[in-house]
Amino acid sequence: MKSLLSDEVVAVRGVLTDTHPIDFHTLGVTGAINRLTLPLREHGTAVHLETPHHGMEVDRPSATLLYRAAQELLSNIHKFAEASAVTVRLGCVAHGVSHAVQLKVTDDGRGFDAPAAMIGRHSGMGLRLMRLAVGLAGGEMIIDSSTATGTCVTITLPLD
Repeated sequence: MKSLLSDEVVAVRGVLTDTHPIDFHTLGVTGAINRLTLPLREHGTAVHLETPHHGMEVDRPSATLLYRAAQELLSNIHKFAEASAVTVRLGCVAHGVSHAVQLKVTDDGRGFDAPAAMIGRHSGMGLRLMRLAVGLAGGEMIIDSSTATGTCVTITLPLD
């Protein structure tokens, strides 16, 4: 099964690329995101996937947004972070008086200047577009990064 999965996601110049359409019905959003971690694992990065609410119901637009966000974040880790460990956590959280789905991607890499990347002309375009897409979906994105501890990006999307 590993060879089948690794043939579906490849790293081209550090960008994780899907070679087959996403099938959320078969894989679920968790399985699809897990599939994205294969190039990192093959590169020697320890990847820990946490899914405390495995099997949760997430609508297709939210699932697609979470998947694309994970794709961008994991590509950035693969290209820039020099991380030895990555944790991907996907689960339900309380969000005010309603419920939300949250994707948290954490690495122990070299970190970056998040505010500068979000306004720079030659970097951070993927993060800026992700923040815009998450905001348009009614969600929020928080980036916490330092050279001492690595990077944690949290994306929260409303479910209700």
